[in-house]
Amino acid sequence: METATTNCSVALSKDGDVIALKEDNSKGYSHAEKLHVFIDEILKENNFEIDDLDAIAISKGPGSYTGLRIGVSAAKGLCFAKDIPLISVPILTALAKQVTPNKGDQIIPMLDARRMEVYSAVFDSAFNQIRETKAQVLSEDSFQEELAKGKVYFIGNGVAKFREICSQQNAEFIEERLPSAKEMGQIAYDKYKISDIEDVAYFEPYYLKDLLYLLWGIFFHFQSSVNIHLD
Repeated sequence: METATTNCSVALSKDGDVIALKEDNSKGYSHAEKLHVFIDEILKENNFEIDDLDAIAISKGPGSYTGLRIGVSAAKGLCFAKDIPLISVPILTALAKQVTPNKGDQIIPMLDARRMEVYSAVFDSAFNQIRETKAQVLSEDSFQEELAKGKVYFIGNGVAKFREICSQQNAEFIEERLPSAKEMGQIAYDKYKISDIEDVAYFEPYYLKDLLYLLWGIFFHFQSSVNIHLD
């Protein structure tokens, strides 16, 4: 299940191969209305029961606070009810998988985080993550190190804003792509085979931006308190 963006996406996969997919990429978030409907429909249409599932995979973020909460709550509920493993998938990894790079190329998936800010990470042509996930404000100097090394694919709904300020010839822009449960199947299966699963009781989504703002709020409050005390 993928709910980190406006794309409400549910896939059914076997041994990493997707056998069915349901998605709704409405302008607004339809997750609360569509997610459980999609789960029921995709199982019935493919003659599956909930009891036939070996695990549930969910996007862990970063992304929409509300979207992630809805998806994780649904996934945890199913895992609790059926006593099956919960697998989390970093959604920028899944988004990067929509690119078919050549050897030596790099991939930078980026999701819109409002204004000139994006969530991004850097992957090599074998889809190894070579830079951590960040919430960053874009400028014309962003990703100069990566672009100096060769072709870089930028993919996601945050790409359009960077295209406007980037003039590098090595930049290849793939706009208006969103993460999908379609690319999560193989990633989740690989994790399932090595028992890389989450603690259902304590798993929380990776919000990233909300955490950064929370830390800034704590810092600002602490700084204000110190100033008042000193005065």
